[in-house]
Amino acid sequence: MSQSNRTRATSSDYATLSAGWGALLGAVLVAARDKGDEPVQASEILPLGLATFALSKLVAKEKVDAWVREPFVDEGEPKGTGLRYAVGELITCTRCVGVWSALGLTALRVTRPREARVVNAVLGASAVNDAAQAAFSWLCRHANAAPPRPQTPQRRFSRAPAG
Repeated sequence: MSQSNRTRATSSDYATLSAGWGALLGAVLVAARDKGDEPVQASEILPLGLATFALSKLVAKEKVDAWVREPFVDEGEPKGTGLRYAVGELITCTRCVGVWSALGLTALRVTRPREARVVNAVLGASAVNDAAQAAFSWLCRHANAAPPRPQTPQRRFSRAPAG
């Protein structure tokens, strides 16, 4: 009996992933309990967000991390059934991977702040590079695609010639 892509994972498979994420979040909360009033400062949210963007894009889209996706994805599509299929869906979605990446990077920040600053700086710089590369490509594409401006004839005299 053939199943469509929509039914290859059940709600219990997705619940398993959600429960795993929730359990990890709980562990991070317990780890943060003894780290002072604010284990993660509000000023760190933007750098963490940039690092999360870079990490999630790396895992979900980049060729260099295809080996991570390979057990769960075939040519960009989730493969298998059950939890394997659900993981394949998760790992090909940058927003989905982003939630897990944010949790991992925040956990690193809470448990190993010094190392987290290095990791977040590398990933944050990568995200800024992505934005700069995209902006440069956009500028080049638009500069090269712009039609030449028609030149208006210049008048030599202030009045139109009689005639």
